[in-house]
Amino acid sequence: MLNTILRNLRYLVIMRTLLIILFLFFTATLHAQRYAIIDTKYILEKLPDYKSANSKIGEFAEAWQQEIDLLQADLDKMYRELEGERAMLTPELLKKREDEIYNKEKQIRDLQRKRFGYEGDYFRKKQELVKPIQEKVFNAVQKLAGEKMYDFVLDKSEGITIIFADPKLDKSDDVLKILGIKL
Repeated sequence: MLNTILRNLRYLVIMRTLLIILFLFFTATLHAQRYAIIDTKYILEKLPDYKSANSKIGEFAEAWQQEIDLLQADLDKMYRELEGERAMLTPELLKKREDEIYNKEKQIRDLQRKRFGYEGDYFRKKQELVKPIQEKVFNAVQKLAGEKMYDFVLDKSEGITIIFADPKLDKSDDVLKILGIKL
């Protein structure tokens, strides 16, 4: 499930990147553009709030995974017990135990989906804790773009392939200064 989400996110990043590149290509031919490059990953890693939020998210994820692991251990025990007793069980008892195992498997799948699935607890917690920080960064980038009159601000951390960029174009430290982070 998590792999599907990551694959979809990668697809969206690639599509966004292609649209940005096409847009830049066509608009650059019309007139000269002022642009800057930032690295949001670098910026976020420098923010104490972001580190704290990621730590909290990790704690939640670890607790949720332990909860799932305990249920999985119970399920494994149920499997072993059934295999050891299979020959001695009546068809009715065998069916009852198999149904219990099936229900336990369903319970685990449902809990995994609830905790780590699309729009699950992990997703919501990340939105709750990280989104306000991302919005602060976005507002700082907008402020920088307005002050310096940039037409475009590209983010090199999210999959845009930049083979070469003059370091003087990287304005990540300027964004950090706007956010009040001392370098």
